[in-house]
Amino acid sequence: MYMEDKVKEECGVFGVWDSVRQDVAHDVYYGLLSLQHRGQEAAGIATCNSMGPRGNLYLKKEMGLVTEIFNEKNLSELPGNLGIGHVRYSTTGESTPVNAQPFTCYYQKGTLGLVHNGNLVNAADLKKMLMNHGYTFQATTDTEVIQMLLARMRSESRSIEEAVRRTVSYLEGGYALLIMSPRKLVAVRDPLGLKPLCIGKTETGWMLASESCALKAVGAEFVRDVIPGEIVKISKNGLESDTSMCNRKAAHCVFEYIYFARLDSKIDQVSVYNARFKGGQALADAYPVEADIVAGVPESGMTAAAGYANRAGIPYVQAFYKNSYIGRTFIKPTQKERESAVHMKLNVLEDVVRGKRMVLIDDSIVRGTTIANLIRLLRAAGALEVHVRICSPPFLHPCYYGTDVPDNSQLIAQKMSVEEICEQIGADSLGYMRLEDLDATVENLPLCKACFNGVYPTEIPEEE
Repeated sequence: MYMEDKVKEECGVFGVWDSVRQDVAHDVYYGLLSLQHRGQEAAGIATCNSMGPRGNLYLKKEMGLVTEIFNEKNLSELPGNLGIGHVRYSTTGESTPVNAQPFTCYYQKGTLGLVHNGNLVNAADLKKMLMNHGYTFQATTDTEVIQMLLARMRSESRSIEEAVRRTVSYLEGGYALLIMSPRKLVAVRDPLGLKPLCIGKTETGWMLASESCALKAVGAEFVRDVIPGEIVKISKNGLESDTSMCNRKAAHCVFEYIYFARLDSKIDQVSVYNARFKGGQALADAYPVEADIVAGVPESGMTAAAGYANRAGIPYVQAFYKNSYIGRTFIKPTQKERESAVHMKLNVLEDVVRGKRMVLIDDSIVRGTTIANLIRLLRAAGALEVHVRICSPPFLHPCYYGTDVPDNSQLIAQKMSVEEICEQIGADSLGYMRLEDLDATVENLPLCKACFNGVYPTEIPEEE
């Protein structure tokens, strides 16, 4: 499939606390629809009534897309004024129903629900510690490790807030967590700010989401991003903040701006659209070329292509038709079909590219197979030259924080020079985003660039 040669999305989380309404599952549903781009393997919603008897928790989760899982009938079977939801792409753990979220549990002090986006770097150590205390595991994810640790801490703590503080003190890595107790909704963002999380407000309650676009979808007013390391508690007393876990160092995931997030989102006050547009402008400055047209690979390359065209003074065109009806379950049983599947996903608009020298913009090159197929299609359609520009530096290192970068053996930039990659994919020229240009595209927001430069956040000094 076309997307097989892409860095995969992360997960998306959404939460609601309302002081009046008892049908917040509908809001969670629409929030998850807006976050579907972050994960298409599984989805789930858990709700409870913070104004009723303690412990009444309702849950539905399955493999599939949000619209495949939920309908009016089963949403009505998820009553309550408090709810959390999740869309999943697996970066750890198998793609199986048992690993779908939310995770829920019953224990002596009540119930807990949990959704999580990210990866822990110390999950194996935490799991071993918990198993030594008699805990058994059914799933194979970091999320279950967090859930078990939280349940243990809750049994030893006076409040859910204390249990959360104790739990996150053990966690190392990137995470955005929403935790639902019988009376409260608690949100936590990792101290480096690797994973996005933001706060919205309605007339009668509060919402939390991975991206601001999901808040807009349900009519919530964006309030602010959760501060890296902050613990936010929402209850009948309103919103309360605990910043005791915050530090002076941040390293936001660069790929939120290059690829993951939706164009209409703002993350840490930076517009995703503007970041990609500026990225295209930076590529035009760094790698000018004589060309007739500029085009982007749908979808994430198109805004950068507009930026390149704007800076270079070359017409921006749509060179591909994307077939939106080829779903995630499209099966390719033979190698030949796998190699030709790009024809099913994208078709070249021959009248646009015939006889033209063109610049083709994409967000990244992982293995090189997809871009090579596209270049062959463009040449077959009559393109005279294809100059490729990539909106990220070459992938050289693994990610441990929840971005599904393949291992080094599958990264084409690990095995070939830029010149060799250019020849391999069949381009007339190739230019990658310069590492030093990334900061300006996101208004100098502190970034994690470890997959490009091998400098992981723990090695970055604290801000003065």
